[in-house]
Amino acid sequence: MPMNKCRKSFPTHIVVFLAPAVIIYTLFMVYPLVDSLRLSLYAPAAAGGEAFVGFQNYEKLLTHELWAPRLQGALKNNFIFFLFHMFLQNPIGLLLATLLSSQIVRGKAIFRTLIFTPTILSFVLVGFIWRLILSPLWGISGDFLAIFGIENQPWLGLENTALPTLSLISVWQFIGIPMMLFLAALIAIPDELLEAARVDGATAWGLFWKIKFPLILPTVGIVSVLTFVGNFNAFDLVYAAQSELGQPNYSTDLLGTFFYRTFFGVQLQPGNPTMGATIAGVMFVIILTGVLIYMFGWQRRLLKLEIEL
Repeated sequence: MPMNKCRKSFPTHIVVFLAPAVIIYTLFMVYPLVDSLRLSLYAPAAAGGEAFVGFQNYEKLLTHELWAPRLQGALKNNFIFFLFHMFLQNPIGLLLATLLSSQIVRGKAIFRTLIFTPTILSFVLVGFIWRLILSPLWGISGDFLAIFGIENQPWLGLENTALPTLSLISVWQFIGIPMMLFLAALIAIPDELLEAARVDGATAWGLFWKIKFPLILPTVGIVSVLTFVGNFNAFDLVYAAQSELGQPNYSTDLLGTFFYRTFFGVQLQPGNPTMGATIAGVMFVIILTGVLIYMFGWQRRLLKLEIEL
């Protein structure tokens, strides 16, 4: 018997296949993120260039009378924007997916296409179209709302209605994503399991809540965390419909538009890259916190439930 045991060679083919993706991801995702966090620890120096100031930018952002109100307003609007998607978009997406996975609906492919089509439309196009539709002068929303006895008004021009209206537009545009994810999860449920439940006398309502919904809980968690991350990165629709100022009077200002306005400047206000990077750092912490809650809260709970079953 030979003294030297046969050792497996290092799987270089794995490195070869992973290297392009890792390099591209590092260059365009990891490096900009790290450099942005680094930039948030600096401030413009009097003699030119940048000087290290530690966490003073974060303290300034959270406490200064000029920065704190704008941050708090954008953060509040972002949470409202997120809640609209979490408790309106996702439940409706689940309802649509349930209907499209049932045997009572015909023309499923047509409905899937129609519902998902807005998702692939340009943000600029969506913002422009809805501004025309909701215009109190020449929009068609007035005639439609008159059918239900609702008085037409400039929905995107009033502070108390602009953000809810913009949130509903975003829900309309992206409801196809949770619908498709839920639909894929529902279709993957074995038919034998559903037939056994029907034989035992399960109603359609009981079949959904006691069989289907527990089985798609992992997808519910994924959709929830994707909604959280996507909404706290939101920028395009607000910029296209309400400009980077979050009009009217910052009522639709989100963290994304606040970051853009600070980093690049707007109108006569010059850009401030270091404070912009600080806002990006706050966004990163918020998103990271939500993802960690999902990973160590939701996923552990699901794992414990699977072990019990």
